[in-house]
Amino acid sequence: MRFAKIVDAEGSAVIAILQNGHAYKVSKSAKASIADIMRDLVSGDLVSRLPKCTEVQYAAKSLLRPIDDDARILCAGFNFSAHAVESDREQPSHPTFFARFSSGLVGPNDAIERPYVSDTLDWEGELAVMIGKGGRDISVEDAFEHVGGYLCFGDHSIREFQTHSTQATAGKNFDRSGAAGPWVVTPDELPHPDSFEVFTSLNGERVQHGQLSNLLFSIPELISYASKFMELRPGDVIATGTPSGIGARRNPPRFLQEGDEISVEVPGIGTLTSHVINQKGI
Repeated sequence: MRFAKIVDAEGSAVIAILQNGHAYKVSKSAKASIADIMRDLVSGDLVSRLPKCTEVQYAAKSLLRPIDDDARILCAGFNFSAHAVESDREQPSHPTFFARFSSGLVGPNDAIERPYVSDTLDWEGELAVMIGKGGRDISVEDAFEHVGGYLCFGDHSIREFQTHSTQATAGKNFDRSGAAGPWVVTPDELPHPDSFEVFTSLNGERVQHGQLSNLLFSIPELISYASKFMELRPGDVIATGTPSGIGARRNPPRFLQEGDEISVEVPGIGTLTSHVINQKGI
């Protein structure tokens, strides 16, 4: 299944299943969340009501960010060895996580903002995992049972602000600087994640390519480690890390400019495309 958050013909945000170019509303109320859908998927309630779902009209440009405002978003840093090398970092002995806030993420086809306080907006294309079944102290062996779906993730970053301290928070959380989408694809529609590839393209030029089989810490290892320090909940998101090829490590460095188009593609899942605009000064 492919879940998306869309704006229907009446202007309401609803959660729908996308199938063969059609959208079928699955949210039971106007306040329904992606987390609710994940719970219903795990319980079997969603499958039982699918035959009664009504079709809704939508346009591709009406797709919204498929992550709830209150979802916890963890991002794995330096999880491709080549990216750790290009960033002059030692390979970590444990997963390196930092948090992103939903306010920093836009949906598919939305504009990401190049902040007026820095010209170092850089790209990072990634695969992200959405938690379907919550839990604490999840074992590596059981971790895939907790995956509700996969989506593309643009962990775009303000490099200058990442250097202001030892913490990544500032450089990773500028409003509207990252992106997620275009939808969430359930595991039953996909091959084993080790076969996934992630591509990032800038104005049609491929700038990143990574194979998930080359992650330093696999998806089950990331889920298990995160569940050691927090209870994972349905709708939470774990971004698995970016491959090498970031702009800051090019010679000369290359950063995103107004008018650029940046795309993150994971074959089998989809393509997340964002346009860059300059943030207006306050």
